[in-house]
Amino acid sequence: MPHDIDASFLALDFGPLAESALAVAEQAGAEHADFRFERLRTQDVSARDGEVQGVAERTEVGYAVRVLLDGVWGFASDVVLTTERAAVTAQRALEVARVAAAMTSRRVRLAAEPVHADRTWVSAYDIDPFTVGLDEKTSLLTGWTERLVASDPVAHAVAHLAQVHENKFYADLAGTSTTQQRVRLLSQVEVFGSDTARGVADSMRTVAPPVGRGWEHMSAPDAMDRWDRELSALPGLLGDKLAAPSVEAGSYDLVVHPSNLWLTIHESIGHATELDRALGYEANYAGTSFATPDKLGSLRYGSDLMHVTGDRTQQHGLATIGYDDDGVEGQSWDLVRDGVLVGYQLDRAMAHTYGAELNEGRSNGCAYADSPGHVPIQRMANVSLQPGTADLGVEDLIGDVERGLYVIGDRSWSIDMQRYNFQFTGQQFHLIRDGELVGQVRDAAYQATTTDFWGSMDAVGGPSTYELGGAFNCGKAQPGQVAAVSHGCPVARFRDVNVLNTSESE
Repeated sequence: MPHDIDASFLALDFGPLAESALAVAEQAGAEHADFRFERLRTQDVSARDGEVQGVAERTEVGYAVRVLLDGVWGFASDVVLTTERAAVTAQRALEVARVAAAMTSRRVRLAAEPVHADRTWVSAYDIDPFTVGLDEKTSLLTGWTERLVASDPVAHAVAHLAQVHENKFYADLAGTSTTQQRVRLLSQVEVFGSDTARGVADSMRTVAPPVGRGWEHMSAPDAMDRWDRELSALPGLLGDKLAAPSVEAGSYDLVVHPSNLWLTIHESIGHATELDRALGYEANYAGTSFATPDKLGSLRYGSDLMHVTGDRTQQHGLATIGYDDDGVEGQSWDLVRDGVLVGYQLDRAMAHTYGAELNEGRSNGCAYADSPGHVPIQRMANVSLQPGTADLGVEDLIGDVERGLYVIGDRSWSIDMQRYNFQFTGQQFHLIRDGELVGQVRDAAYQATTTDFWGSMDAVGGPSTYELGGAFNCGKAQPGQVAAVSHGCPVARFRDVNVLNTSESE
């Protein structure tokens, strides 16, 4: 259902503030200046064992001025909504650029981009979660946890609901001006139990992903059916996990469900193909990247079946936008094609730095700031593994496995600072024997190098197995910023992957 930009955001009358700030930057001779006005509303609700544990609401309103003066960035932000203060904020940004000029030898240039004047864009959702009463949300979560904690072997049940409503206005000296609205939602339930006789304690979590959708993710008939199936299955899955034998370490074929594989894509492909990391300009939180630009077009990232895209336009994606925080329109492009590295994620500065070999010298729309108080940085697009043309299902992939594991749901991960050596666990590891599932095992983690793992992929599921997973809080930069991002993929099969027994590793 299409929506208009929220009238209460438009009533904040940010246009005169933008004109005031940009006029100051233009008069000072800035080669580029942009003004970004944001309202970010968040609400978090949690419940445990049938009782509300907490409700937190936050609204952040403010604006930022970014200038490029003689090839040096300057940035300032404020929360006082007057034209006089906006002009002062622009002056502060210019002064930052002048001071920084003496400390930097690398001048920034921006890739040329089309001007988009007076554009509006709203993400795809039906029901704004902020129009739904708090009582309905708390009743839903307490009801879920009360139901679960009454089931054996569940000792405790917790549920969490996070909602975001993001409004953003952008204007720059070139004449681009955009107004956008995005909604996103995360809901997760986890149950805990123990087997005192065996001295084992563990948990089991739902695998429904965070989404760029509204309250319909919780209330539409098909969504309610999915939640009911997930919740009904949790006690049994937890009980089987508590009773499961510890995995025998060794080589296994893996069939990996999208609810687990999205995180492997995020860590080993998503972060590795951010060009600022690949060039060594960014290393906080996730390090740099083994996939350096000298390997573009030649690095064998994985098997011929591997087709990975970056996408800022995918419907219901958490990183989907109309226009990024450089004023660049959202795009879709290839990162890995037929198993070979062919692209990177770029903002305007990175696109100019590397030149015409990537995206014909243009940005592909990856600039984002998580608040008006932060400067835009290059952030991850929705990075996804494309499904195969033959519509293979989970049973097709499992049926051709003699000794393997079927992995469902994400849990923990570890990856080195070049995105090359990694280890991932999961919510459920189901043993496969002669093409059949024969029960869960515990304490498993799969370990590989990025290129060996993706090179071992010998089958990908079809479009019917494709799902969007994702994260609400991918961290990057200092001061730290968070961004929400989705990763789509089908079920996929990997041959001869090393599986660790984590209890033995400890």
